[in-house]
Amino acid sequence: MSEFASLVPRVQGVVLLPGQEGFEEERAGFQRALVHRPDVIVGAASARDVAAAVEFATVRGLPVAVQATGHGLSVAMDGGVLVSTRRMDGLRVDAPARTVRLEAGVRWEQVTAEAARHGLAPLSGSAPHVGAVSYVLGGGLPLLGRTHGYAADHVRALEVVTADARIRQVTPDSDPDLFWALLGGRDNFGIVTALDMALVPQSRLYGGGLYFDAPHAADVLDAWRRWTATVPDTMNSSLALMPVPDAPALPEPLRGRYVAHVRIAHTGGAEEGEALIAPLRAVAPRLLDTVAEMPYTASGSIHHDRKEPVAFASDDAMLSGLTASDVRTVLDTAGPGAPVPCIVELRHLGGALAYRKGSPNAVGHRDAQYMLFVLSPLVGPFTPEKVRPVHRALFDGLAPRTLGRFLNFMGSGENAGPEQVRSAYDADDHARLVRLKAVHDPSNTFRVNYNLEPGTP
Repeated sequence: MSEFASLVPRVQGVVLLPGQEGFEEERAGFQRALVHRPDVIVGAASARDVAAAVEFATVRGLPVAVQATGHGLSVAMDGGVLVSTRRMDGLRVDAPARTVRLEAGVRWEQVTAEAARHGLAPLSGSAPHVGAVSYVLGGGLPLLGRTHGYAADHVRALEVVTADARIRQVTPDSDPDLFWALLGGRDNFGIVTALDMALVPQSRLYGGGLYFDAPHAADVLDAWRRWTATVPDTMNSSLALMPVPDAPALPEPLRGRYVAHVRIAHTGGAEEGEALIAPLRAVAPRLLDTVAEMPYTASGSIHHDRKEPVAFASDDAMLSGLTASDVRTVLDTAGPGAPVPCIVELRHLGGALAYRKGSPNAVGHRDAQYMLFVLSPLVGPFTPEKVRPVHRALFDGLAPRTLGRFLNFMGSGENAGPEQVRSAYDADDHARLVRLKAVHDPSNTFRVNYNLEPGTP
């Protein structure tokens, strides 16, 4: 085991080398387009394990990467120490305070189930199986974002292992700069091993999906665009254009079709929700309509995101607005006639997402009105070389309204380069982040990520 032998007695979890049983499974994440190739994996069971891994790496000048579920893999590691946090699944709800403390390996479905016992809900995203901590550190765009803001706005405290291998408890009062940088800077400033954040009193919502056939996609998208200008902050929605596989597990009316899927999450009553979405239901016949009152624990059914790991290429843009011409651009470049399969989603922003209130953080582009996200599975003949020009044409067409990127959806490879990372932040915030990076990680130990290079604003 050579030099890595010194790690074994210091780690409560596991230490895995290439070729050992469990190594392949441990390094694999949801995103299969990239594969980490570390020298060693530390399957951490505690913050002390993380500190041991970071100290081991820094003494040897090795990079450190962290992975929970691997949904947001940005660049592949080639040598160094990979810290896997999936064993760190501690979770505690303080019902009177309406807060939750969760460790770095916890998934949103665990938080949702525990919070529901107290009539509360987390500011989770569309996919229950995503790791909660990494989602929050990238900003966290919740299902109920227009109503409550970004998940990062609701963090109260962070436990983090910094590049000096210290375990720190960080709050807005104890270390305001580091607290601010961690919320939006993801894993550039250390490995967050636990966080405390607020829950919201939301046990039920009025939500689900409206599915329309391909011939109605243009009308539905334009109607949704105009409708979003009229709705209150209690109404959260997005619209996806996507080919649906012809698979027995999927609802029969959707199999093998190209659909426009309007996703609804309304925090008010069902009667009010019915009235608000009536104009959308009137646009065209629906293939399927699942919008109804539901417990928040069923909110994952609204987007019905894929759970199985897949290789994919993706990108996103924060948009200042959305015009009828933009609708045509989306359909012409990435719609049903696109040369590669594209899942295109537009999320309605604004509302509480636009406000800088609550916990201080580096989440950028608060003035964006929509987020555009595109994903293409890399299967069969659909290689990155074939997918990339289609995505580029889509984003070039929307460049006049593009404010920048949103970190959690930026994608991997060339989409994780320095200019793309810079575009995720407001200019002054990016300059502050790289100054703080030089303070907290001057050797750029945490560089296998959407990297902020120290001291180069």
